[in-house]
Amino acid sequence: MIEEKFRCPWCLKFDAYIRYHDDEWGVPVHDDRVHFEFLVLEGAQAGLSWSTILN
Repeated sequence: MIEEKFRCPWCLKFDAYIRYHDDEWGVPVHDDRVHFEFLVLEGAQAGLSWSTILN
């Protein structure tokens, strides 16, 4: 039996959103380099859409 994955409604518009939701969003991170990457992405996101940042 294939288990269907629950996805939040905000991620259903674009494939990049779905990949981000499934692979990164809400997943605990313990690597300093990955924390820094997220910090830079959050700063770059100010005023831009997430689709621009993820692409």
